[in-house]
Amino acid sequence: MSGHNKWSTIKRKKGAEDAKRGQVFTRLAREIALVARESGGDLDTNVRLRLAVDRARAQNMPKDSIDRAIKRGTGESKEGLVIEEVMYEGYGPNGVAILIQCLTENRNRTVAEVRHLLTRSGGTMGEAGSVAWQFRRVAYFSIPSKGHNFDNILELAVEGGADDVTEEDGYFEIIAPVESFKLLSDRLRAANIQAEEAGLRMIPNQEMELPGEATVKAMRAIEALEELDDVQNVFSNLKISDEAIALLEAE
Repeated sequence: MSGHNKWSTIKRKKGAEDAKRGQVFTRLAREIALVARESGGDLDTNVRLRLAVDRARAQNMPKDSIDRAIKRGTGESKEGLVIEEVMYEGYGPNGVAILIQCLTENRNRTVAEVRHLLTRSGGTMGEAGSVAWQFRRVAYFSIPSKGHNFDNILELAVEGGADDVTEEDGYFEIIAPVESFKLLSDRLRAANIQAEEAGLRMIPNQEMELPGEATVKAMRAIEALEELDDVQNVFSNLKISDEAIALLEAE
């Protein structure tokens, strides 16, 4: 995961989220509705929902909008269309493997937009299973290191079933089996430790390293995919090098 947090920090500094707050609210509402539909609308028992709501609150999403999204997911409200989760697979510039997680009310629209962007960037859309084998699903937590001690985080994480804990670029990253997600979430919450990012994600079994300019080109393709309204997350096997970060910061 080297370099990914630094890249995320750069994007935040450029204000992409603030410039598209309406789009952010739409994505958050879809995620809340989907998670509530899958596991119920109780924040105390549905950890993924609690974390999604925490993210929404951190973005200053109105309480009424959060409540509507939960009710939409649980079926208390019939407002809106049915949302479904779909994962598309493909290759970006220079053969970078990409998984695109979407929440959509219209699969035909979404797949057309994803295919168009991949093709425009020099990549290709793949068949189901063509890329996914290069990744594994894990529980993931990213915690700002300021104010926390690595040994304390390590002890808490290991007791919660974590496989790996690292510190880099001002963040602790915890990777654990999917089944340890709730236990780790509860332990962090009990210790009053707020994760900046927490959820289930796909991480590559092996990262692909490219020259600086080629890495930036692939990063641009990933950013373009992330800006699509229906896209929730983009996972890739691209290794974010210090050279690529320097080139990005120089722009």
